[in-house]
Amino acid sequence: MSYTRCKRAASLATALLAGCHAPPIERATATAVLDAQVARWNQGDLEGFVATYWNGPELTFYGKGGLTRGRKDLLATYQRSYPTAKERGLLSFEVVEFAPLGTAHALVLGRYRIVGEAPSEGVFSLVLGVQNGAVVILHDHTTGTALK
Repeated sequence: MSYTRCKRAASLATALLAGCHAPPIERATATAVLDAQVARWNQGDLEGFVATYWNGPELTFYGKGGLTRGRKDLLATYQRSYPTAKERGLLSFEVVEFAPLGTAHALVLGRYRIVGEAPSEGVFSLVLGVQNGAVVILHDHTTGTALK
């Protein structure tokens, strides 16, 4: 394993272990994170939307464009893909399943829908973690599906 991969693995392990003594993340808290994302997206606040993600190189987003690491690159991806309200549309989420992962992490499975000029929908899986006392998204895997 390369030095860079070892360093990333060690950083992720540290991030995952950091919250071992925190209380479990509850479904209501996870839903509040998604509600904040929807509000910020629909207001056109992409920086605020991305602020709901982990702040550090451990953050991973896996989508149609491949793997993205860190908030800065994730924000750039969103700004490039959704530069105006017309492209962004209105976002909504539906939580399908929620499961705590130990004491300071949780898994959220759900669906998203964007209504507007370029409608889209799909599914996502999120790993939430606690960072600086806040529940944030540590990993996001989002995949579009065919519109029905």
